[in-house]
Amino acid sequence: MTTAKTGATVKVHYTGTLQDGTVFDSSAGREPLQFTIGHQSVIPGFENAVIGLSTGDKKSVCIPPEEAYGPRSAERVAVIDRSQLPPDLEPSAGMVIQGETPDGPVTFTIAAVEADTVTLDGNHPLAGKQLNFELEIVEVTP
Repeated sequence: MTTAKTGATVKVHYTGTLQDGTVFDSSAGREPLQFTIGHQSVIPGFENAVIGLSTGDKKSVCIPPEEAYGPRSAERVAVIDRSQLPPDLEPSAGMVIQGETPDGPVTFTIAAVEADTVTLDGNHPLAGKQLNFELEIVEVTP
């Protein structure tokens, strides 16, 4: 039986939950997630969790922020003047918008809206969170 290792392509069914049990993502009702180990197409902790597993294996894993989307960074939060937004945009907390930085395009979540300012958060929504996964290996191809 083939085991998952660097260079192998794996198909995995998964359910991801937060510490409070909230499901943030799942392959239930969809095709399994397929990726090649070592290509860095999934978070490091997820990739590491499947190494050594074979078709049919199941595993529960807790992934710390450092092996997921990293810690939250205050440097990725900015308060801007509302006039910097497009005039036809009516901002509201929780809204997701695209912005440009010197490093290229960035996705921001609007964290707060005041009369004259808007607080933008460029952290990944799962940054700073421990992620729990239930994994089931569907297929391993060398």
